[in-house]
Formats: sequence, structure tokens, C-alpha cells
Amino acid sequence: MVHTQSMSQILLQPVSRQSVLCGSQNIVLNGKTIVMNDCIIRGDLANVRVGRHCVVKSRSVIRPPFKKIQVAFFPLHIGDHVFIEEDCVVNAAQIGSYVHIGKNCVIGRRCVLKDCCKILDNTVLPPETVVPPFTVFSGCPGLFSGELPECTQDLMIDVTKSYYQKFLSLSQI
Repeated sequence: MVHTQSMSQILLQPVSRQSVLCGSQNIVLNGKTIVMNDCIIRGDLANVRVGRHCVVKSRSVIRPPFKKIQVAFFPLHIGDHVFIEEDCVVNAAQIGSYVHIGKNCVIGRRCVLKDCCKILDNTVLPPETVVPPFTVFSGCPGLFSGELPECTQDLMIDVTKSYYQKFLSLSQI
């Protein structure tokens, strides 16, 4: 991992040298966000904004959504304390804060994930799906499968902050 200067921010972010940031002038990574090996963030298509304390694990792809009628790309906004596991493809319009996306998930074109929701491993969300707050979605196609407790926000804050602290201590060895 290397600490690079965030494209339009002064803050330093741990971004892997093996990751690909296309159109880096259109990518904003806010404080304490980690981008792991072999990730691709497509800022060349439209603006991508990632909030504070987010983790994008290995081999994940984040790209802004597009509209089929006219090939126009829309900005992608990811909130704070979002954890995206390995091998995910995210093509959402918006991801709220305190969201956990499991391993090997596909988030379809122009999906909206509200705050405090969870997508289980191997889930495929169809295009334009809206995931309500405090819900769990799973399966192919992704459907409602449960609810989350009201303390989800606190749990996600703890998970992302502790992951960042452990990540920093390991990178200093």
C-alpha cells in the first residue's frame, strides 16, 4: 500500500499501487478510506465520491451508472462507513452510509442502497433496485431476507474504524 494524495483533497489516503483509478481528477476519497489491491474505480465515466472511513477490498470494481436511452453516466456517491468486500461490482446510483456489501456481489445499474443496510455474499441486485434502511438483501435476484437492529450505525462505525486502525498498524511493520 502507498499513501497517495487524494485527487482534489489534501488528506492522504491508503490506496494500493495495484489498484486502477481511471479519471482520478473525478474521484474524491474522503478521510481514512482504504482501497485495496486490484480494485478499479472508474472516475473517467462520471464523478465518484467516497465518504469517510470506507473500505473497498480486493478485486472490486466501482463504476458510475448509465442510462440506456442516451449513453449518459451519472455521478456515484458512496456515504461514510461503507464496507465493500472482495470481488464486488458496484454500478449503483447511490450507496448510503453504514452499508455492508458482502463478497462476490453485483450491485446493478442505478440501484439505491439507503443508510444502514446489508447485502449478503453472492447477491445480485437487479437494475434500479432500492434497498430500504435497516434491511438485509440476499440471493439472485437480490430480495429482502431480514432486518437489521437499530444499532447498525454504531456497529458499522466500530467495524470500519477498527479495520482502519489495524490496517495502519500492519502497514507500519
